[in-house]
Amino acid sequence: MTTMTVHSRLITGPLLLRSVSILGASVGFFLPLSVVPMLAGSGRAAGLATVALLLATVAGEVATPRLVNRVGYRAALAGGLLLLGAPTIALAVSAHPAVILAVCVLRGLGFAICTVAGGALTAKLIPAGRRGQGLAFVGLVSGVSSLLALPAGVWAAHRWGFAPVFVATTIFTLLALLSVPGLPRRSAVAESSSVFHRALARPAAIFAASTSAVGVFVTLLPLAGDDRSAGVVAAALLVQPAAATAARWAAGRLGDRYGPGRLLGPGLALTAAGTAGLALAPVPAALVFGAGFGLLQNATLTLMYDSMPPGGENTVSAAWNIAYDLGMAAGALVAGLLVAPLGVDAVFVLAAVATLPAFALIPVATSRRGS
Repeated sequence: MTTMTVHSRLITGPLLLRSVSILGASVGFFLPLSVVPMLAGSGRAAGLATVALLLATVAGEVATPRLVNRVGYRAALAGGLLLLGAPTIALAVSAHPAVILAVCVLRGLGFAICTVAGGALTAKLIPAGRRGQGLAFVGLVSGVSSLLALPAGVWAAHRWGFAPVFVATTIFTLLALLSVPGLPRRSAVAESSSVFHRALARPAAIFAASTSAVGVFVTLLPLAGDDRSAGVVAAALLVQPAAATAARWAAGRLGDRYGPGRLLGPGLALTAAGTAGLALAPVPAALVFGAGFGLLQNATLTLMYDSMPPGGENTVSAAWNIAYDLGMAAGALVAGLLVAPLGVDAVFVLAAVATLPAFALIPVATSRRGS
């Protein structure tokens, strides 16, 4: 690594502009995320809305690399913000199940485009020698905004009703469109439109193992035993993403210095320990779990970008986000099936055990700079 690469400028005008669209997409997704199930009312309708959102997001992640190749980053990102923000206004005037379902599908597609096209563009705006720190910076933008937006949406809905949340979501998301014209239109090199690449499989599998634990965490913690007050559960749900955001920032510096591959073992160990610990002490365990997950977020994404030549950013962004969503969905689904016969605490322990096979993938998932 040359001195010029190490000291190349990290925060540039285009990256700051990109941060605006990251903020718009993050708030646009998370502000109404817990409010939509509240609007749906029944458990069945709320579950259907969440499933529709998730399936549309995964479908959009698969299709976005081809879309970017056809229309470019700028048009794709603008379309994603439009799909994420504009349909949400319909929920301010109608709570019909068909309307909720349609809006969730459109929002899922929009969020997928924003994350995949935007993520690939972000990677191109970061110097290769400081990729870990750059990804940590944008992770901080999205992490803090989502951390604040999720509870803010629920609080606002209880205080003022559903409509103001959906109107605010639409306005905030669409305002981010103002930043898009200042972003690059296309890459200077040919780009891949595939979401599958052999070099990405192992780090993606490691990340999916950790996101499956997140799916268990967010699904079952609110159902934890009577001895855990609502305040303890709320604190744990706040501590985990906060710790993940902080750890993701730290991982950027550590990964650039020592290699992101060296963070995989500690990240998995902390994730497993924290998940198992939820059965005993939810808040401290959530802190440990969040720290491990944040390390893995940054390390796996950096490794995946490092393993691909220029032009592979679309593939990496899509593969990483698909691993995120499918792992989380699998964890939530299995948790829902096992909680009745086994109980919440036992499922937390099993979720921790389920992450352990990912340790076998670490030796071949290390960075060129960290091996």
